[in-house]
Amino acid sequence: MSSLSPKRLAWPLAALSALALPLAAQAPATSGHDVPSASATRRTGPITIDGKLDEAAWAAATPITKFRQSQPNEGADATLATEIRILYDDDALYVGARMSEPMGRAGIRAPLARRDQLLAADGNNGSFNSLTTDKFAIDLDPYHNHLDEAWFEINPAGVRGDQFNGDPSWDPVWEGAAQVTADGWTAEMRIPYSQLRFSGGHVQTWGMQLWRYVDRLNEQDEWSFRRRNESSGPAYFGHLEGLAIAKVPRQAELLPYVVSRGQFKYADPGDPYHNSTTASVNAGADIKYNLTSSLTLDATINPDFGQVEVDPAQLNLSAYEVSYDEKRPFFVANRSAFSFGGLSCINCNNVSSLSAFYSRRIGRPPQLNGLVTSSSLYAETPDAATILGAAKVTGRTRGGYTVGLLDAVTSREEAHFVTAVGGPERTQAVEPLTNYFVGRVKKELRNGATTVGGIVTSTVRALDGDTVLTDRLRSDATVGGVDWSHSWSNRVYRWRGALMASDVRGSPQAIALTQRSPTHYYQRPDRDVTSDGLFSTRYDTTATSMQGYGLYTRVAKENGNWLWELQQNWRSPGFEVNDLSIISRTDYRWMNGNLARQWVTPGRWYRSAFLSYGGQTQYNFDGDRTDLEQYAFNSIEFRNYWVLRSYWSRSHNVLDDRLSRGGPVLGKVGYDYYQLGVSTDPRGRAVWDIQNGYSVGFDGTRSWSFTPGVALKPAGNIFIQLSPGWNWAEDGAQYVKTVKDPTATAFAGSRYVFAYITTRTLSMETRVNWTMRPDLTLQLYAQPFVASGNYERFREFAAPRTRTKLEYGRDIGTIVRDPAAAQYTVDPDGTGPAAPFTFGDPNFTTHSLRGTAVLRWEYRPGSTVFFVWTQQRSGDQVYGDIDFRRDARALVADRPDNVFLIKATYWLGR
Repeated sequence: MSSLSPKRLAWPLAALSALALPLAAQAPATSGHDVPSASATRRTGPITIDGKLDEAAWAAATPITKFRQSQPNEGADATLATEIRILYDDDALYVGARMSEPMGRAGIRAPLARRDQLLAADGNNGSFNSLTTDKFAIDLDPYHNHLDEAWFEINPAGVRGDQFNGDPSWDPVWEGAAQVTADGWTAEMRIPYSQLRFSGGHVQTWGMQLWRYVDRLNEQDEWSFRRRNESSGPAYFGHLEGLAIAKVPRQAELLPYVVSRGQFKYADPGDPYHNSTTASVNAGADIKYNLTSSLTLDATINPDFGQVEVDPAQLNLSAYEVSYDEKRPFFVANRSAFSFGGLSCINCNNVSSLSAFYSRRIGRPPQLNGLVTSSSLYAETPDAATILGAAKVTGRTRGGYTVGLLDAVTSREEAHFVTAVGGPERTQAVEPLTNYFVGRVKKELRNGATTVGGIVTSTVRALDGDTVLTDRLRSDATVGGVDWSHSWSNRVYRWRGALMASDVRGSPQAIALTQRSPTHYYQRPDRDVTSDGLFSTRYDTTATSMQGYGLYTRVAKENGNWLWELQQNWRSPGFEVNDLSIISRTDYRWMNGNLARQWVTPGRWYRSAFLSYGGQTQYNFDGDRTDLEQYAFNSIEFRNYWVLRSYWSRSHNVLDDRLSRGGPVLGKVGYDYYQLGVSTDPRGRAVWDIQNGYSVGFDGTRSWSFTPGVALKPAGNIFIQLSPGWNWAEDGAQYVKTVKDPTATAFAGSRYVFAYITTRTLSMETRVNWTMRPDLTLQLYAQPFVASGNYERFREFAAPRTRTKLEYGRDIGTIVRDPAAAQYTVDPDGTGPAAPFTFGDPNFTTHSLRGTAVLRWEYRPGSTVFFVWTQQRSGDQVYGDIDFRRDARALVADRPDNVFLIKATYWLGR
């Protein structure tokens, strides 16, 4: 029976109706609000950005005083008086703000924090990654295209924040200061035009929104008012008029750096390549220049990313690559210009977005490092492909086109190794000279209500006839795509989507390797090789190219009390974008539908509530159903600003074309999953976010996860975040290995060995931010991590497309473990014709400690010194369980790898 049948829908719809009855009277009325306007006044006297507002020039500006509450009392006048004045000259915009507070200093909340760490008291209690505070913010749309948001904020302690179109990585150079007074606080901002993008024209009108946050009242006030269940954003900003800017300035910035690096780690005395201590000095530069009034060139020469936080450890027993967030400043800056595709869900599970660009491909660890280390005694392998240079052009033209162009070149990298003591040294290229290119363009229509765009990416490798490189790496890869977004009925409804096509080329060996990879599994013996309909999907060892396509589309009602969505997400078997993006698997057609109800006007016992119910299903291109789920989610924010979240899903028994890792389709057992989470008031000195998850498989397997995170604020300038995590899970079909066996005719001459596995994972992510001044901060990150896997009851499936498993030594054949050799010997049919086979004991216990300490001093605007210490240590055993005392001792005993780094930059710009 379908998961969305009337019978299965009956109980959640009844529950939804029951909840709707007592809340129905709280539905907000039609707003009918006007869009406000304000005038900027030319500066006639000097202004010092000290936060005092004591210069005579401010008196000439017309004050903005009308604000309304977005929360807690939606639509009501602001509780406290706020006065904003705006001046301008030929170089910058000046903003002066005066915020009254009748309780004086006692009523003002002003933590001292690093830049971009502030969190408004906006009821988003599900997150505890930032600090709540009083603050003032101005949001600008300089192009007045109803799309852009250049956000600048400041709190009473002078802590600044900024972001562009929701991207906090944007760090323009601007000035801001604040002062606490007896009756409130004041703030001043100077925002240079060189940090903004706007069209030419002597007298201009910009879009503008103003915000004030009062932390003790949990109040959020806005100038251009919109209700929480209405469309909002730049399309509904107010207007800032009268800007007579004579000339759009050219931004020209140079950020040279020098870095000194010292590394201290254990080295094997016999290792000819590594010493216990190494030291180096390096230099490079970042360049920013306005090519036109709307297009900016960013370039980097020999970039260094030594101050970047290390990636967290994860347990991954799948065949798929783990993705990590981009943290390198050059690639993080202005990355929104390259955003494409994406996935937007009210509720969905186990599906990937349609992405064209994963910047961590550039400067990645060399792809053939493992080939060298697995066949050598000692080896010197590069940590990453050196980025020789990279440049990007981003911006928006007068015609309404958003443009992003990026090109980067990484060097050829070689590894040196020996295979025996005293043996000859060998050299092998592990990454070729490679050029990466991304071109992105997007056009806005109907004041931004409709957008259409396209993207092209290219990866070209100089393999130079090297047989090892040619046989394993594709020579070039090209991806092209179009995306669109169209909204109507005052942006209540939206249709969005994306379509991409890929083409990869290389030697027959490289393309065959691509076809066999976990992303595609072309070699699966029961595949329908005509299922794609557009491109060949036959496993072909003579092919020198492979093509495929991806599609995503969504129709949804995005605003109002009732919300809904319908989605399709497809990946053809030959779709391949892993040269400059990331994709785990292809060969699926996924579809999803959701219905949701939200209540945003406070009632007697709640502030807001959200309830959704939906389902999804998925088929591969052969027509096999590989996913069938239904789920419900509920979130309630109570009057005390605590949030309670609950989630339930049922995954039904389906088929799995990936479980055997290139073998036939097998049966997959379904399960029920339950999750409950609670978050406390984010204004507290200790903010908790506790989440508990539990699942029960239809075969009796279980899993449990517990993540009791807490954010501590022991002082106004110290922020501590502790995120422990515990996960325990059972799986009755963990893949172990594939064994060739001609007698296994039902499985096309192979046996696929699985095990019953119990995994345990224990970790503790710790972050500490100590802010001595807004321009001097110490950031600490540490993650101890322990994971184990206990394999037992080895088995194989009775037949393709079934869920029945036959255990060695009980249902079929025999199995013997040799403790001395730490391996198993299996005779799959006892005295029958099948040959015995062996495999090593797969049990494991792994532990690691990763940490970074960064002292950051911005000694002048845009210029920074970093003092960095990074340590990593790890180890592995074959215990198969977690013993806290044993594993803690082993972790302390592991030999660490320490890196100390000093990096200095100096901003030259205007």
